[in-house]
Amino acid sequence: MLFAIGFGFFWVIKLEYYLGARVWPFVLTAGVILAAASLFVPSFWASALLGIFAGSVIWGSTELPDQARRVQQGLFPANPRRRARS
Repeated sequence: MLFAIGFGFFWVIKLEYYLGARVWPFVLTAGVILAAASLFVPSFWASALLGIFAGSVIWGSTELPDQARRVQQGLFPANPRRRARS
């Protein structure tokens, strides 16, 4: 469980670096689909792990705009190859 939550910090930073924060609706949709899929997994442990991972993905989608603000404040590096949007 802690791995899924801790991994969320890592992938939010990397996803914002490479793709930007504008992909958050797609990430949110993926998280909701994973959460719904966890309801239909017959194994209790697999369902629980998938649900925890889905929660981490949903949390990450809401964290992407905040990560973009942290990049603008200079707390994290910006991707020099990606064009800044005005």
